[in-house]
Amino acid sequence: MQTILVIGYVWPEPRSSAAGSRMMELLELFCAHNWQVTFASAAALSEHRADLTALGIPEIQIALNCDSFDQFVAGLQPDMVLFDRFFTEEQFAWRVERACPKALRVLDTSDLHSLREARQQLLKAAQQACANESEKQQVGAVTAGANSLFGAMADLDTAKREVAAIFRSDLTLMISGFEMQLLQQAFSVPAALLHDCALMLIPCAYQPAPFAERAHFISIGNFRHAPNWDSVLWLKHALWPLVRQRLPQAQLHVYGAYPPPKATALHNPKQGFHVLGWADDAHQVMGKARVCLAPLRFGAGIKGKLADAMACGTPSVTTAIGSEGMHGDMPWGGAVVDSAADFADAAVALYEDENRWLQAQAQGLAILQQRFDRPRLGAELITRLTQLSENPEAHRRNNFIGQMLRHHSLKSTQYMSQWIAAKNKTAD
Repeated sequence: MQTILVIGYVWPEPRSSAAGSRMMELLELFCAHNWQVTFASAAALSEHRADLTALGIPEIQIALNCDSFDQFVAGLQPDMVLFDRFFTEEQFAWRVERACPKALRVLDTSDLHSLREARQQLLKAAQQACANESEKQQVGAVTAGANSLFGAMADLDTAKREVAAIFRSDLTLMISGFEMQLLQQAFSVPAALLHDCALMLIPCAYQPAPFAERAHFISIGNFRHAPNWDSVLWLKHALWPLVRQRLPQAQLHVYGAYPPPKATALHNPKQGFHVLGWADDAHQVMGKARVCLAPLRFGAGIKGKLADAMACGTPSVTTAIGSEGMHGDMPWGGAVVDSAADFADAAVALYEDENRWLQAQAQGLAILQQRFDRPRLGAELITRLTQLSENPEAHRRNNFIGQMLRHHSLKSTQYMSQWIAAKNKTAD
């Protein structure tokens, strides 16, 4: 394995989102093994994107539905192509296969998008019976089990597209054991097509401050991510008022990239609700807070904000969806609850009780050490990719469904893209 092409859905922003941190972890891992990495994306350059050239990674702007990509990838001849999320695989995998048939095609899901969408629809369905917006924000987190989730996902176009991309790929990187189990048991995805690769966390640069030197609650997350915005609404209208009834002087600092006007409009110092927007250093602000609040009513994958909280020694209160895939049978570094009343009780208890707080802090650090061991996870991924590259033909032969999905009669995405490219040439 020598040459790696990574096709990003967006340019990585490690200070804005967990997906951005995840991508940087992978890029740094590949570079550490002296693989020649090129990063390409059709997205517009973003304000907070990482400087990949500092890692020696060329940045290539590519175009959707354009044959220029075929020339680019044929010239590069990568040994492996990593697709950032399933819609990138849809757009470019058939072009990669045509120009570089021997290259490994690896999909990084970031999280299971169809699972997140199904949970969002279940939340909306529960809210439809509500008479007004205030009542909607009193609805608790989605608690549907695997069978109900499969029923909700099976009707979604997103699930059909996402699972098809997983079957078409040589390997899919997953960050949640729950999602791996769901794919194998409900969607019959072979284990050989999946690799458990949780976030390979970069250690916090700060020593955890003691209980007495910390103050306030914190909530953090990219506002463009729908579960994060929903959690802010739940906090504002249902959860934070309950906390303030018990702690009248409590302050909540809400951070996140790209806050829209509807978010900044929620800023209300008299209520102790401070919408502060972008944080230059998430670990720094997390390390100053006493308790992290992450009331996610829907979502998927592993939550970077909660991993950051554990790394900074900050106990957290979240939902079962928030903690999903992160701690296995280990006790959570804080509290996991799904109702508004329980959430407020847990938040107040952690904020006031130093012994409970210290125990939660220790539990969070134990989770990081046992389940997010960066050297171990990185070595396992490199080994899996290296082994797969030694005999990809046999691996692909055993994945008949993947071959079937790549058959010409099912290549509607390819044909649509070629039609658009031809149409654009005619227009020029």
